[in-house]
Amino acid sequence: MKKKYIFFDIDGTLTDRSTGQIVPSAQKALNRLQEAGHFVAIATGRAHYKARPFMEKAGLKNMVCCGGGALVVDNELYHNIPLDRKKALTIIHQAEELGIGILLMLDDSVDCYAKNDLFREQVGERKEPTRYVIDPELDFDSVKEIYKIYLSVSKEDEEKLSSRTLLGNLRFVPEYLMFQYDEKRQGILDMLEVTGGNPEDVIVFGDDDNDLVMFDPQWLSIAMGNASSKLKEKAAYITAANVDDGIYKACEHFNLFEKTE
Repeated sequence: MKKKYIFFDIDGTLTDRSTGQIVPSAQKALNRLQEAGHFVAIATGRAHYKARPFMEKAGLKNMVCCGGGALVVDNELYHNIPLDRKKALTIIHQAEELGIGILLMLDDSVDCYAKNDLFREQVGERKEPTRYVIDPELDFDSVKEIYKIYLSVSKEDEEKLSSRTLLGNLRFVPEYLMFQYDEKRQGILDMLEVTGGNPEDVIVFGDDDNDLVMFDPQWLSIAMGNASSKLKEKAAYITAANVDDGIYKACEHFNLFEKTE
């Protein structure tokens, strides 16, 4: 078996969404893939600080995170790319003019910065652990790096924010729109450049629409049985649902547990 470079999404792929825990058979597959000599990594939209504990608990040392903007190579943070500053500021200023609540992630932590508490007044707490730093003197234009933007705009009203198309965005919950680096495919290519891998040796596993960007015809893309219809349409292979041992079964199907040359 030739060495493969295998990348796994976290939520809904490696983990059971009902518990947030890694599916036991998926953990077994990760262990066996590494024992066989493959390069095994996570590919997630999660920020580095949030994804690293999961990576370590799963027994992995490599990761594409922050939607492809950051790489962890052999347990070391190789780089973490912020959003395009000019485009981010254009979105932020228009949101401010429209009276939309704004939260900014300015570093690799649970801290989110704002001029006021408008975001929480409009939609409540962000749906993950957050430390809110409210600074009325915050000058958006003086901020050097912006990693994520959260805007309290509904799906029905987001058309008013014409600048939203400048950066990749998604909506994990109905209440707010999130802008983040959205280049998992590029993150995988960056990882290959660092590690000396080739695109034709890549295998990716995913389950949701935010994984569409990394389902590339250059490599083998595997959709979980619980994946979205769009992802299944783009996949080269569809396995069983993650909680039905889909990852393990796909690895067996492609003989990935064989020792690499």
